[in-house]
Amino acid sequence: MALTDPLSFQLYSARNFPPLESQLAFVAAAGFTNVEPYGGLYGDPAAFAAQLKKAGLTARSGHFGLDQIENQFDAMVKAAQTLGIHTLIVPYVGGEDRGTTAASWQAFGDRLRKAATRLKAEGLRFAWHNHDFEFIPLADGSYPIEHLLGDDLLWEADIAWIIRAKADPAAWLERFAGRVKLVHVKDIAPAGEKTGEDGWADVGTGIVDWKTLWGQAVAAGAEIMVAEHDNPSDAVRFANTSAAAMKKLAGL
Repeated sequence: MALTDPLSFQLYSARNFPPLESQLAFVAAAGFTNVEPYGGLYGDPAAFAAQLKKAGLTARSGHFGLDQIENQFDAMVKAAQTLGIHTLIVPYVGGEDRGTTAASWQAFGDRLRKAATRLKAEGLRFAWHNHDFEFIPLADGSYPIEHLLGDDLLWEADIAWIIRAKADPAAWLERFAGRVKLVHVKDIAPAGEKTGEDGWADVGTGIVDWKTLWGQAVAAGAEIMVAEHDNPSDAVRFANTSAAAMKKLAGL
């Protein structure tokens, strides 16, 4: 598929600025048309769906904890179906579950593939979202991301985390072209700046070469482009600045 949702917003970016209703309002006002929820927002899917409809937003993808998918499978499937989510994404693995060898990462990848198989039977897709540790080479020269994705898992590529790992995002996008269905559009502040925001920046204001990488992401198969900032001091500012930048990148 081609790019379908160039203006999506990861709601985790606004988590420190409740309530949800106002978050959805300023996200929509900025020009975003789609949102990506995260694990804490699935308690009342019907009410959430009504809020999305009121704001004029869709939710085509969502972040879910692996434990939610494994241990609350029916509830999470129902939540996804109620919200119109077609791709469930696991965004993180804690340090206690991270491998140190190719075999241990392969074993965790097999666990992800089991979840993907269960979801596929329900007509849903599964994808993995990266941080930086997946791009730190192991002792044998391989990378955790290779063992996690294996030959078939889909990927939501977080470009800025790849750069923070001092890896080349363009090379990895090319490596997994066709399986990169979603991309997190995140920016990095120049060294020493935005320390109060963990060194992240609004899209288009940092050092990430999004003018080049946007096209490379689309060429790799990206359908949904998701703005994210892990710790903005002002979520409305982040939404407005990032939406304006992403509209230009998308030619809108």
